[in-house]
Amino acid sequence: MRIRPALAVPGIAAALLLAASGTSATAAPSGPADIPSQKAAAPATCAAKALRLRAEQSTDPRVLHVRVTNRSARACTVDRIPTVTFGDLDGAALPKPAGESGPYRLAGGRSAYASVLTIADRADPEARRVRSVTVSADPSLAGRSFTARELGAGATVRVWEPVTTWWKPSAAAADRALGLR
Repeated sequence: MRIRPALAVPGIAAALLLAASGTSATAAPSGPADIPSQKAAAPATCAAKALRLRAEQSTDPRVLHVRVTNRSARACTVDRIPTVTFGDLDGAALPKPAGESGPYRLAGGRSAYASVLTIADRADPEARRVRSVTVSADPSLAGRSFTARELGAGATVRVWEPVTTWWKPSAAAADRALGLR
């Protein structure tokens, strides 16, 4: 029977490796030093009071720039996709690239940036006009509302099928994610 020797060689090799390392195949970890290292746990979700949100119209009137700053000294997490809603319209800007929520680590004193394309064509007859935009760094937090005037967008923000980038380390990186630079 040729199968048994073929199966025995990997078993013998594994036993030799275990013997050389001084570890038994049946031995259980005896203490913390024997437990394989695991990834460090993600920091806790940022408290609303630790975050500062900013938003403004970019030089491209179709785009808003959003920034979140962790004002605390400790790292914490926000959702990797900012939540951006428009006035009293239903729904939020869709993420680009498409994806699901997940943690984004924000070091103490650091900022993250997102770009929001509110409308592809400002002359689009389907465009809606809103007087405010609300931004949240995490859907579990209330966020902050900005009037169109506070954003530098005039009396209203035009919106139709908006998309937002994930948080990025710079505004330029966020613009590139939208394909703007």
